[in-house]
Amino acid sequence: MPKKLHVKQGDTVMVISGKDAGKIGKVQSALPREGKIVVEGVNMVTRHVRPRNASEQGGRIEREGAIYASKVMLYCDKCKKPTRISKQTLADGTKVRVCKKCGETFAK
Repeated sequence: MPKKLHVKQGDTVMVISGKDAGKIGKVQSALPREGKIVVEGVNMVTRHVRPRNASEQGGRIEREGAIYASKVMLYCDKCKKPTRISKQTLADGTKVRVCKKCGETFAK
């Protein structure tokens, strides 16, 4: 059963626990079925790749691995801090996410 994630693809987040605590990056993809996200530059893992054809080269490549979404907080660019979010409904009826610390709105 898919879980509801508090971050979306394209959000800027800060890792709050684990070996990469304190790192800031953009969410590249969200995996709600597992409750995980992939953040650029965080949880780098080594993949051993075999060449698929004669022109392609094999070897070890580094890429981002998935981490649990509960290990990150949304990062507010205005107040330069990780923050929780609240939800507000604007006058035209659209719902937006809002920074609890400074009131900055995030794209929904």
